[in-house]
Amino acid sequence: MTAIIRALDLTKVFGRSTAVDHVSFEVRQGEIFGFLGPNGAGKTTTTRMLTGVIPPDAGSATILGHDIRSEPVQAKQRFGVVPETSNAYTDLTAWQNLMLMGELYGLPRARAAQRSSELLGMVGLAERKDQKVQAYSKGMKQRLILAMALIHEPELLFLDEPTSGLDVESTRMILSLLRDLNRGGTTIFLTTHNMEEANRLCHRVGIIRAGKIAAIDAPEKLKAAIERVHTIEVSFDREVPGDALAGLAGVTGLNRTGDKWQITAENRDTVIRSLVEFSRENGAAIVTLHTLTQSLDDAFLRLTREARP
Repeated sequence: MTAIIRALDLTKVFGRSTAVDHVSFEVRQGEIFGFLGPNGAGKTTTTRMLTGVIPPDAGSATILGHDIRSEPVQAKQRFGVVPETSNAYTDLTAWQNLMLMGELYGLPRARAAQRSSELLGMVGLAERKDQKVQAYSKGMKQRLILAMALIHEPELLFLDEPTSGLDVESTRMILSLLRDLNRGGTTIFLTTHNMEEANRLCHRVGIIRAGKIAAIDAPEKLKAAIERVHTIEVSFDREVPGDALAGLAGVTGLNRTGDKWQITAENRDTVIRSLVEFSRENGAAIVTLHTLTQSLDDAFLRLTREARP
């Protein structure tokens, strides 16, 4: 699969502090890539280097085949950026902001007007297009800057904490828009503190800690990688003695919670097969059977702790 972003040994030093330390990764065409890390980990600095806002002190970044240092204009013409803080002009209307962005990207006026109408409808601001942005709520401003970043139909979209501080309705709308854009072929690079949001939205996530990459993989694979012991929760249609379950193959621990048994094991498959066989042999029908998995929060905390210098 084609790599849209290639970062190789990206490094940035501020004074005596190394903010980003030889970071290397790729973002594939058509994916939503989440970039996660605690405050001060180097997320924003890395993103600013990728988008050409600040130059790296070492290493390189290639965006859509263009070196961001030697060909910044060619690269920037093909991607959009949604910063965490609104960059819309508050004394202008939404329509005027979009038309200005269209002019900056060199769109013909008729095409800019067409795109502005389409995008205002997409982000739910068509009826407020002639109102000055200073009267907009934070959620409305965030939807507007998303539209502004899309005016030139970019192949790649960078977003920095796009739902931070937003109400539930605005958050849901923006996440839905991002999914629709991705289904339409747009590659998305997303920085976020929201683990659940990354878990639901991203195909892969990269976790950075103290300026270094701690892990990169699909959310489910990251969660599976940190599971040393598995937990299976089961309930039956009649009372089942604990000692009968404790003796099953693969069971390493047992705990009663209400009408359920929580079983710990190193091999989930062995225990589940044992439970099915026990149910059949003893005429105790299984009512519920769940494997309790780690969350992306658990993976994030484990990996960032392990990556500490």
